[in-house]
Amino acid sequence: MAQLTVDIGGSPGINCRGFCEYCYFKKVRGVQPLGCRYCLPFKKGCDYCTRGIREEYSGFKELKTIAEETLANLQGKSGDLERITISGGGDPSCYPRFTELIELLGSMEAPLHIGYTSGKGWDDPAVADLLIDNGLTELSFTVFATDPALRKRWMHDPTPEVSLSILEKLCGNVDVYAAAVILPGINDGLVLEQTCEWLQDRGAKGIILMRFANATEQGLILGNGPVIHNQKVQTVESFRDLISDLNKKFTMKISGTPLWDPDIGSPFALLTEPELIAKLPRVQRRATVISGSIATPFIEKILSACGSQVPVMPVSKEIACLITIDDLKELDLSSLEPTVIIPGRAFVHEAEAQEVLSRDGTEREIIRGPEMLTADAETSMGMTRNQVLAMEMDGFADLIRTINRYGK
Repeated sequence: MAQLTVDIGGSPGINCRGFCEYCYFKKVRGVQPLGCRYCLPFKKGCDYCTRGIREEYSGFKELKTIAEETLANLQGKSGDLERITISGGGDPSCYPRFTELIELLGSMEAPLHIGYTSGKGWDDPAVADLLIDNGLTELSFTVFATDPALRKRWMHDPTPEVSLSILEKLCGNVDVYAAAVILPGINDGLVLEQTCEWLQDRGAKGIILMRFANATEQGLILGNGPVIHNQKVQTVESFRDLISDLNKKFTMKISGTPLWDPDIGSPFALLTEPELIAKLPRVQRRATVISGSIATPFIEKILSACGSQVPVMPVSKEIACLITIDDLKELDLSSLEPTVIIPGRAFVHEAEAQEVLSRDGTEREIIRGPEMLTADAETSMGMTRNQVLAMEMDGFADLIRTINRYGK
């Protein structure tokens, strides 16, 4: 079975009818290359960690270009086409030739999936029928709130009532997963409960709640914070409690990022499966594993259960895959082993990391670890518990093999 991703291009804020008030990309300025896993060993900076991370494109692609790229990609696929996913830096609902795009992809008679849309570009209720008739089966829809006034104020949706009417019809006909960035005092509390109730009553499969980030340690690594001055941000613990409380009140799937998925128990569902942990390889050598402040205690418990005697080292950055060289500069070098394993997706160039972490005179070897050790809610939303556990088993087995291969 083959899957096809159709990239329509576009840029945040430009090809989406303007930034939402809380948008992560709203204040992004030109930044120096961060370094990443795709960089050449002798050069810091590549397309991904300069342009790609900012989702900068020249604009939406022409429909002809999309058609040609789709045809070329199809020729490289084998087997029946299982799914077509529409993605891009811009919002698909704002694509200027949206009707023709959907009819083009619908003619391929494969299930359509829109990976993200805010619905801000939909001003005609007939869009719902267009999508249903052309095989849409799954949709990720940023709702923020089902109160039209709040959508208009915070998302700058010019026709919020129409957007919600389209969402309502789609909820009854396709698998809809809503999403909402939570701004304390604005769309939480009673407003959030009413949003969840509205979605559940209309047949949505679930909602993923995203904790608002407003500072560098929370993930704003592009010089773009604060996004909203004086806006409150929940602690990780209170956000997790919010997810748990809502999960008890509603039957549709409710999960959150960075924490958590109550139905599956992720991230790090392995902690409740000691029999599975016992099947992981044993840690036989010493190496320092670096992670974000949220994941560190979970990773340390699992590695300790596998025989590790070296504590996992947290940085102040909460999310491991958003670690940059500035985070490594803050570490206490006296606590590091000669071998240091950084997260696979960290925005760090290995050569620079080696220089920074060896500046005390101890030459340290920097190794990039697995790309993923667990599934955040955005990933686990469409997964079963067994699938998440399998992902975690693979990730930790890979991490332990890396420790045993490069450790001292």
